[in-house]
Amino acid sequence: MATAENPVIASATAHPVIETVNDVLFTVIDRDRARVMIHLCNGEWAGISARQLYSRVVTTARALTQWGLCKGDRVAIMAENRPEWAVVDFACLASGVVDVPIYPTLTAEQAAFILKDSGARVAFVSSSEQLEKLRTVRGETAIEKIVVMDELDGAGIDGSDVVRMSSFVSDGVTGRDAGFDAAAGAITPDDLATIIYTSGTTGTPKGVMLTHGNLAANLVSLQFYDWGEADSCISFLPLSHITARHLDYVCFTYGALIAYCPLFDRLPQTLQEVKPTLFVGVPRVYEKVRNGVEEKIGAGLKRKACEWALEAGKKHRAETLAGKRPEALDWKLADKLLFSKVLGAFGGRTRNFISGGAPLGVRLAEWYADCGIRIHEGYGLTETSPVIAINTPGEHRIATVGKPLPNVEVRTSAEDGEIEVRGPSIFRSYWQNQEETAKAFTADGWFKTGDIGEIDADGYLSITDRKKDLIKTSGGKFIAPQPIEGHLRANVLVAHAAVLGDRRNFPSVIVAPHFPLLESWAQANNVEFHSRGELIAHPKVRAMYDGIVADMNTHLARYEKIKKVLLVPDEFSIATGELTPSLKLKRRVLEQKYKAQIEEMYAGPSPSVTEAASVS
Repeated sequence: MATAENPVIASATAHPVIETVNDVLFTVIDRDRARVMIHLCNGEWAGISARQLYSRVVTTARALTQWGLCKGDRVAIMAENRPEWAVVDFACLASGVVDVPIYPTLTAEQAAFILKDSGARVAFVSSSEQLEKLRTVRGETAIEKIVVMDELDGAGIDGSDVVRMSSFVSDGVTGRDAGFDAAAGAITPDDLATIIYTSGTTGTPKGVMLTHGNLAANLVSLQFYDWGEADSCISFLPLSHITARHLDYVCFTYGALIAYCPLFDRLPQTLQEVKPTLFVGVPRVYEKVRNGVEEKIGAGLKRKACEWALEAGKKHRAETLAGKRPEALDWKLADKLLFSKVLGAFGGRTRNFISGGAPLGVRLAEWYADCGIRIHEGYGLTETSPVIAINTPGEHRIATVGKPLPNVEVRTSAEDGEIEVRGPSIFRSYWQNQEETAKAFTADGWFKTGDIGEIDADGYLSITDRKKDLIKTSGGKFIAPQPIEGHLRANVLVAHAAVLGDRRNFPSVIVAPHFPLLESWAQANNVEFHSRGELIAHPKVRAMYDGIVADMNTHLARYEKIKKVLLVPDEFSIATGELTPSLKLKRRVLEQKYKAQIEEMYAGPSPSVTEAASVS
């Protein structure tokens, strides 16, 4: 089996002074390590040195200049996590070019909007799949050149408009390039670094403009962990998301080795090969590990032994949350029975666990604490670069997202408790969207997060509710429900649709049929029923609505696809409380009304295809 053991370093890395992201690159180069990142190559982990990284960044920057790209021009990156992502990112930022990350899981239509809105002139893509996706919409964009990271044979690589990245990137730069260094050093904290698109409440993405200074100011957020050159971390959360990108910058800054894992399905194997000392994940990953452990426990004596272990861990939970390893005999026995296996699922060497991107949930945090693992939950948004607050080894409180960073101010609105923030890491504007920018800030310049929260007497921040209507899955993905609901309502057999999935591991939908038409359809299709409950429970009816949702899913990105359908025998109205006077859905009312059915629907395993579940 391939391995990725880290070299032993005697001392931790000192905290460098970072004013721009280019300072991150210079820090890596000055440290001159033999391996700053690793990736799988022909089944083995291959390392990339600081000098190789510098050479590849310099030669990529030269290509951007040769293509006529100037400071402020935009370049799109549509690729999975891999070393080339970092190379392109550093090359753009060192040249003053603004990069625009795009989720590789987005549809061609969704990617086209970002490309058009940003005005990107060049696009770097990872594979033939991404290349073909881009080709279908290229005519709608300002893209002049497409660069492919994979070594493709043929596939329309013409050497002019579509080129291989290997045609210009090189390890041949053996010394420092004075021109490159001067250009990168001339970039200021106020210069725009990146535009990251995030979904608005209407589903129309907004381009968050982050400067070098915004990103650099937020790198202090993980100083509390004393990460250094003896540490390693797996980069598996999409780099098109600010959380993963910020994590990479932190690792580069403090010297931790980065192992790139482009496919989420390969994460379990990568954990065993890399054995990271640091793990940063979204709640969904922690849920999957817990669920895997629960499945392996099974029944009988093994189940009873593990239940005893969890009870022993619960008795010592306070010690774990205080950062101590319990010394009691029962805890040590429980560790051998269960806890060491949970840690082993992460590779066995992890000493710092961090969760972000979505609410972790108290029960999940307690389960891990009972297993001897303290998860440091944090909170932030793309607009805040991203970290606002985070629990640390020295200051940790379960059921909170920790204390705000030293350079970030946080307050709650007297009107509704909305969390408002200001500081050097807060963005200034949405790209070409002054109307949304104005809505995002208070009259005195504080950014409105859209989340409701509380700050306790000790300064710990808790998130209590979401003001926005966006749905955020436990995997950290934002889903705008209105476009999906509108698409479903376009079918005459659907009266109302309410998308669910906030803090859940997959999206689902409540569907209230248009019963007059459904009853007519039933009669025409020989479906016998005596009540609406019987009608929606009929296999033919369930299959029909399943088909409606499946058809709609073809227009959605993978993470947006509806996995389960909850058919209900009711009509929604203002009088019965499901609709507002303006006929908008009261999502929380629906979630409460069908709470039992929803919990039952989510209690089973995550489905791989759309399934229909009826409620009588």
